[in-house]
Amino acid sequence: DLIGTGDVPDAALLDVTMPGEDGFSLARFLSSETGTRIIMVTASGETVDRVVGLELGADDYLAKPVDLRELSARVKAVLRRPTARRPAEPDPRPTPKAAAERVRFGPCELDLGSRKLFDEDGREIWISSMEFDMLQVFADRPNRVLSRESLLELAHHGDWDPFDRSIDTRISRLRRKIERDPGKPSVLKTVRGAGYIFVVEP
Repeated sequence: DLIGTGDVPDAALLDVTMPGEDGFSLARFLSSETGTRIIMVTASGETVDRVVGLELGADDYLAKPVDLRELSARVKAVLRRPTARRPAEPDPRPTPKAAAERVRFGPCELDLGSRKLFDEDGREIWISSMEFDMLQVFADRPNRVLSRESLLELAHHGDWDPFDRSIDTRISRLRRKIERDPGKPSVLKTVRGAGYIFVVEP
């Protein structure tokens, strides 16, 4: 409401799990539409949450419980930074590929040359052409949040309806092939209000 009146805050503290509009969605909006500095506050200490928040435009990240003196210092620090309009989504261009033609997805490996997926014992796991295309999109953009629209455009060359929810079904099928526990995915994670991310631990 404040943004609608033109009264834009200099800084915002966003909780990932706040009711209504979740913190990730609001961070994406603020980073694309305003120069507001963003500090994400969450009870979760997972690396993927920090990566997602920063990818969506957050300037800093704090895990609960928050020390008020530290919070005050971090707010002052981000306010000293110059204001800049930032893109809502990370650069969709692929990162330079490593010399290796195989990309690890959890216990599995994707062979980019042969367009085949193998389990940890070297046995081939059948995947469709579309599933390979989606995995390749993720392989080219590790640790980047990709919206459903971006996935459809990159995997289908823009020929599909950007609001097609079949992407969720396809992700579910891929998880059954590459995740150790598809019910608790650690490789292809859902980012609420934003899309999906291929998590590659350092």
